Amino acid sequence: MDILYLMILCSVSLAAVFLVVFIIYARKGQFEDDESPAVRILFDSDEIKEKEATDNDKSKDEIGENNKN
Repeated sequence: MDILYLMILCSVSLAAVFLVVFIIYARKGQFEDDESPAVRILFDSDEIKEKEATDNDKSKDEIGENNKN
């Protein structure tokens, strides 16, 4: 019977620790942005990388010596 009391005490104290940690991070704003993680899966990372690569190529052409008018 003593082990039952010990297990109840351990589980309640562990639950209290998790509750305190949750409250601390909720006040810091950890759980404020629920929209972007759900939408982030819809974007294809290859398209983003290709767009960045084409943007970098254009900026190199504009700056480089090949653009002599």
